[in-house]
Amino acid sequence: MFCTKCGKEILDEAVVCIHCGCAVQNRSVVTPVVEADAPSGGMAALGFFIPLAGLIIWLVNKDTKPLMAKSAGKGALIGAIVSVALSIVYALIMGSLLGGMMGGMAYYYY
Repeated sequence: MFCTKCGKEILDEAVVCIHCGCAVQNRSVVTPVVEADAPSGGMAALGFFIPLAGLIIWLVNKDTKPLMAKSAGKGALIGAIVSVALSIVYALIMGSLLGGMMGGMAYYYY
């Protein structure tokens, strides 16, 4: 590309001529396409049922799509907490059932 004032060659990305300092005219400005960012119920559900996927989505998109990433991150956090809570309840129930069975079996061996 050439400067319209002094005629010297300049870079295609130049906004100002480096030789004469004049603004470059007839320059089309390219604006980046910004994808819409909104909270996503689908991402929250995915994060809830597969917390690792929600964590990965949050890490990848936290700077570019913060609202969608926040939904996935919340879903992942809630899903992980519910999973741990259900595991603890399951362990307590199984422990009490097995303990009751073992206690009853010990009675027959003595």
